[in-house]
Amino acid sequence: MTCGHCASTLTKALKDADPQARVEIDLRQHLVRIEPAASDASELGDAIRDAGYTPVPVV
Repeated sequence: MTCGHCASTLTKALKDADPQARVEIDLRQHLVRIEPAASDASELGDAIRDAGYTPVPVV
């Protein structure tokens, strides 16, 4: 994830999975922070994979 297009693609995929989720993308750190409203981590991980990226949980 290195550009605005990547960020847009991920945001759209995550919002399609959970329209009320709060999504923050930090391109510099290659991080996506998600505060889900209706989806669980598995569903959001699937949305990220479907968009062509590999989710890696950060604790």
